[in-house]
Amino acid sequence: MSSNRQIDTDGTDSQLTTSGETDEAVEDAWSDYQFEGEAKLSVEDLDVYYGDEQAIQSVSMDIPEESVTALIGPSGCGKSTFLRSLNRMNDRIGSARVAGTVEFDGENIYGGRTNLVELRKRIGMVFQAPNPFPKSIRDNISYGPRKHGDLDTSLLARLLGRDDTDDEDALVERCLKQAALWDEVNERLDDNALGLSGGQQQRLCIARCLAVDPDVILMDEPASALDPIATAKIEDLIEQLAADYTVVVVTHNMQQAARISDQTAVFLTGGELVEYDRTEKIFEDPESQRVDDYITGKFG
Repeated sequence: MSSNRQIDTDGTDSQLTTSGETDEAVEDAWSDYQFEGEAKLSVEDLDVYYGDEQAIQSVSMDIPEESVTALIGPSGCGKSTFLRSLNRMNDRIGSARVAGTVEFDGENIYGGRTNLVELRKRIGMVFQAPNPFPKSIRDNISYGPRKHGDLDTSLLARLLGRDDTDDEDALVERCLKQAALWDEVNERLDDNALGLSGGQQQRLCIARCLAVDPDVILMDEPASALDPIATAKIEDLIEQLAADYTVVVVTHNMQQAARISDQTAVFLTGGELVEYDRTEKIFEDPESQRVDDYITGKFG
């Protein structure tokens, strides 16, 4: 398919890609988002490749603590790849290669001494499709702390008087309350989690993430498979979590991004971060014509 051309108002000849995007030079200032407070994550010149294919192109951005950052853009623009780069989940993909730095509380997570288990404990992830363990609701919450040695409810612990069952009960209640699920499941904690509805399963997965006491929660389209009522509950929960956690959310739903986020980053063709600013600024007065075209539905 051939590409069309247009003459811009400044007299330059720009190209429309086959997807409908205008070929536009990106200004560094468009993604130089300034905010008060500290950056929880600082990304500098991040490139991600899958084999010879480049998925992320030289992305630099700071993500503020205790807030919601939305990542939006058309399918295939690199949003989820970028999200997975923030806790090195791309390491699980054999063909993936990463260049650049991601600093978490000032430490480069791509340094050679990074403990990946500890990193993914502190930077947790909630996936698009709910993935509860085929265990009880209680065991889904307590699994992580037991695995990390923070809880011991074994027979030996009971015999030695070191049983953490009371601590486990308190943890389960706290996390389920944080995930706005306690009132719905508190009388059936020993039931299999797979018997919950899709929306309840997703909130359980969020509670499971909270159980290991993370600093950052990454969410990859957490409500895309849910009905409107369940989606509203997830959105309310995300806004509440931002009081205590740094939340980064990938979403295809621009209305959702506008509702729940404090700042929004727009990725477009080729894994390029085109604009990053306050959510109101992005949706009401973007600097980039391509961003404006995407938000108004001219492509994507």
